[in-house]
Amino acid sequence: MNAAISRVSDAESRFLEHLASRGRLNALALERLHRLLEQTSDHIAAVVLKLGYLAEHDLVRELMEFAALPSLRNHDLPRQPVAIENLDVSFLRARQIVPIAIDEEQLQIACWDALDDYAVRALQFACGRQVVRFVTTRTAILSALDALYPVEQTLPAVSAGSGAREDEEIDRLKDLASEAPVIRLVQRVINAAVAAKASDIHLEPWSEALHVRFRTDGLLREVERQPRSLGASVVSRIKVMAGLNIAERRLPQDGRIRVTVHGKEIDFRVATSPTLHGESVVLRILDREDIALDFDALGFDSGLQSVLRTAIGRPHGIFLVTGPTGSGKTTTLYAALKEINTPDRKILTVEDPVEYVLDGVNQVPLRPQAGLTFASALRAFLRQDPDVLMVGEIRDRETAEIAIQAALTGHLLLSTLHTNSAAAAVTRLLDMGIDDYLLTSTLHVILGQRLVRKLCQRCKEPYAPQQDVRARLDAPSDAHAWYRAVGCDACQGTGYRGRTTIIEALPMNDGIRSKVLDRADATVIEQVAVRQSMRTLFRHGLERVEAGVTSMEEVRRVTTLNG
Repeated sequence: MNAAISRVSDAESRFLEHLASRGRLNALALERLHRLLEQTSDHIAAVVLKLGYLAEHDLVRELMEFAALPSLRNHDLPRQPVAIENLDVSFLRARQIVPIAIDEEQLQIACWDALDDYAVRALQFACGRQVVRFVTTRTAILSALDALYPVEQTLPAVSAGSGAREDEEIDRLKDLASEAPVIRLVQRVINAAVAAKASDIHLEPWSEALHVRFRTDGLLREVERQPRSLGASVVSRIKVMAGLNIAERRLPQDGRIRVTVHGKEIDFRVATSPTLHGESVVLRILDREDIALDFDALGFDSGLQSVLRTAIGRPHGIFLVTGPTGSGKTTTLYAALKEINTPDRKILTVEDPVEYVLDGVNQVPLRPQAGLTFASALRAFLRQDPDVLMVGEIRDRETAEIAIQAALTGHLLLSTLHTNSAAAAVTRLLDMGIDDYLLTSTLHVILGQRLVRKLCQRCKEPYAPQQDVRARLDAPSDAHAWYRAVGCDACQGTGYRGRTTIIEALPMNDGIRSKVLDRADATVIEQVAVRQSMRTLFRHGLERVEAGVTSMEEVRRVTTLNG
């Protein structure tokens, strides 16, 4: 252990002790770090981050506090390179440093490893000036380096119909995909997206640049731009990782990759699509450790949980979850399956695609090209002696009819439907050609749900809404203050952190059944359900506003403004 410590500076040794004293590292982690430091020349900060002992923001905060250095926000990084004579850009990349400003007396730099004294001494010697450090995240540093000092790459022009030239270009793409700058760029973008808790990474070639956007808490935001010439090599790198056909650029492709990020393995679903300016790529982040398949964590209150558990606790029938794409329907179904997944039940699912692997559940991915559709898989499942079936989505009459048949023959079936409300699911199924009497005898509960962003608890600001606003929304006039988004470093200036659900539950009781048999439209069915105490999406959202969980703007964004 002493030999390991002697290989690093006193400051780095004291930093390890600092982390241990603050409860950031336990004895086992310290022992592992000392053992690894005997075998690597990496700095301690890089090793701690690579092993995932601390998240990037937490590690940088500890480094900044330990070294007593000021922080730097991302938007304070320079937009243009700072001119420094006789300074090699490769040194900046190697030490992960961004010059901010220079004058006759001092050089200001942004860094993330506050313990890298060698870089400071080297810069002072090269520039003959005092070096002043500011600390920000490693992701911000690498993004700024790529933007300020891009590694330009160009592709050879290819003549149409030239097979030899096409082969040469494919070889060139493979070469570019294996080059270190491209590999580092792709890994850095992936690391940054995971650290930002993004659900999707969008790599989009536009006319002037390759745009990188993250979908965080349901909303897209641009995080950086890369030279357009890098587009083909970045896409090729991702295709190689996903095992896709690197030569096929005219048709969409789908794949899957697994990447180690901060010491843990994370799956990504990859989808490519040809566009006017090149191939666009979307990576869906499937982090099993980051998803809570628990009704409490998903925002289900005790009343909703009681309704849901009653529905999924029955031996047969249909439980539906409705909402637009990205409203958390599949996650709700996964939570329901986890609730009823016991050794005495056989559970089969068919999904498009399988997003999260559930132990003890037989999951089948959709393969339309091979003839495996929702309907054909569901028909085959009925011969597998199942207890519970889950169908990713009821899209057509055939699937709906087999689902009804499964429910009638003693199976519990869970599925989703793309409708704007719970009541609209009934009329959608009727429009598909399902008989009304079959719906009333098989449907148990229909959930309608949306995802709303949660206010950042660190910076949310109370305010008193005008009385006419409360009256128009039928909100209690003597209720607590509402809150609105402000924005701080913790929420990256958005005012929101994380998401939760707002839900309406439509039970199939006698009053609703009579309206279904009368072929009533969705509005009438919803009115009857409300009179029978159903809480609509908007009402649930308003309760979340009153509780300070979300803002009125969020509720209005995802719901129809009515009670």
